[in-house]
Amino acid sequence: MFLNIDPSEFLLTAIVAVVVIGPKDLPRAMRTAGKWMGQMRRISGHFRSGIETMIREAELEEMEKKWREQNEAIMQASPPVAALPAEVTAVAPTEPLALQDHGATPGAHADTAPAHAGPGPAAPVESEGQHTPPATTVSPEILS
Repeated sequence: MFLNIDPSEFLLTAIVAVVVIGPKDLPRAMRTAGKWMGQMRRISGHFRSGIETMIREAELEEMEKKWREQNEAIMQASPPVAALPAEVTAVAPTEPLALQDHGATPGAHADTAPAHAGPGPAAPVESEGQHTPPATTVSPEILS
């Protein structure tokens, strides 16, 4: 039943309440008891949420500490860039890959870019006043 109270105990409590409080004031006493119960539930809920927040923060701090330790171990295990062999650093690109792929230099406009900068077919060169549509390449697999 309710709060592990047997039906006989609940009936005895109700009879004592009717005798002590009286049938006239019993509804008001029950409303007051209900308000107190509601306040107690709100306070306990607030307390419980505060405890859960503290637990979550403690777990988060613990996980961050573990991640920091793992990151430090990884950083110590991998060699720094200065310690790489000379042949690796000699082959490493000095410009960002996006600039190398398009053949453009930083600050250059599309108008000044070379006519053919990539590995694909070269685009046709346009003459003054003429417009040539771009060539379309179709793979042989599509045609068959």
